[in-house]
Amino acid sequence: MRLILVGILLTLFGIFSIVGIPLLFLIGKVNASLQQKISCSIVKIMFGKILFLSGIKKKVIGVERVPKDEPVLFIFNHRGFFDVILAFYTVPVLAGFVSKKEIAKVPGLRIWMRFIRCVFLDRENPREGIKAILKGIETIKSGTSMFISPEGTRYSGEGMLEFKPGSLKMAEKAGCPIVPVAITNANKVFEDHLPWIKSTEMTIEYGEPILIHELSKEARMKLLENCREKVLELYEKNL
Repeated sequence: MRLILVGILLTLFGIFSIVGIPLLFLIGKVNASLQQKISCSIVKIMFGKILFLSGIKKKVIGVERVPKDEPVLFIFNHRGFFDVILAFYTVPVLAGFVSKKEIAKVPGLRIWMRFIRCVFLDRENPREGIKAILKGIETIKSGTSMFISPEGTRYSGEGMLEFKPGSLKMAEKAGCPIVPVAITNANKVFEDHLPWIKSTEMTIEYGEPILIHELSKEARMKLLENCREKVLELYEKNL
């Protein structure tokens, strides 16, 4: 039943997009910032309705730790589709996602993601991958925070995968803080029993910002490992 309700909602949103997308294109021609803000508001409302219809019981911790006066790089563990939905719904600042390039093949979704400043990463093509990272750096410098999953893919096993080298480059090059984010039970909503959606309690916790410029040379050398430990600590705390 929940799957049907979410399906109906997505269909209605698709119909809305037929009118909404052209209007937002026109707004973007005049004011790109306004286009982004309106798009983010619409997507947040949509994600909130998906969470409600899916029976998600939300527990949100640490939102007050997120810097409001500068963009950041959010690093999160990726276990299912619903962790992206919960993260975007709860994040208190403008933020886009680093997403795999395959998502860009979905026409309507691709446009909405571009409106909210998402970046599409080609993991098989190093040159295109560098372009995506540079785009992410530019996005952060322009004032929009970014989410990235340093694991590089969804993972539903014990703990977390190792973080991919280069996954923190956007923060290092943009000179922005890194905020660890841990999400629990995303896979229990959908992936563990495809194609059904089941009511689940999900927790998302935003950790203390990591200020790269304040770290010692030794700490910077271990940044990737330390960031993984921070996310894993938050994740295991909320199991």
